[in-house]
Amino acid sequence: MKNVNGREKAGLILLLAGIQFALLLIIAETQYPGYNAGTNVISDLGVWGQPSAIIFNPSVFLFGLMAVIAAYLLRNEPGMCRVPLFTAISGIGAMGVGIFPETIHWPHVISAGIAFGVGGIACVHCYRIAKPPLRFVFFGLGALSLISLVLTGAHIDLGLGEGGIERLVAYPIVIWVIMLGVLLLEREDTPAGTCSV
Repeated sequence: MKNVNGREKAGLILLLAGIQFALLLIIAETQYPGYNAGTNVISDLGVWGQPSAIIFNPSVFLFGLMAVIAAYLLRNEPGMCRVPLFTAISGIGAMGVGIFPETIHWPHVISAGIAFGVGGIACVHCYRIAKPPLRFVFFGLGALSLISLVLTGAHIDLGLGEGGIERLVAYPIVIWVIMLGVLLLEREDTPAGTCSV
């Protein structure tokens, strides 16, 4: 049995990062009195004083930290293009969200913008390292996240509510992290696609 390489370690870390965040987000929502996914944004869960904060803040910080660690392990992997760089930057943003709740306004807004914006770019960029049809799934997830981010900034919620449109920014990134983790765990020597830059 061959040894686990950096690519596989990164894949496992990303897989676990996405799973723990998705599950703990659901649990945190149950602990916030009267929480509504349409009217409440995700970051409401991190406001200290709410029972959900002790779950949400460590979870989103861990999500970001694990993304940074995975990116470090992937830094010298051939054919990964700029995916490790974008993943690390997005992870730093997520860590900032865990440190600065929405009550600390500008640091939180900047952190969330980095996490979401660069995370969406990372999703799209994975188009370059995967084979069809997976590459189109990655591209679609990234495009959905980025378009929803623009709509959120323009205060257009498409009838989904502020929380609903924000989830179309965040959830595609979490799904992408889980899918990328699985892809990296396939134990290939290089990614399925090629990168010329």
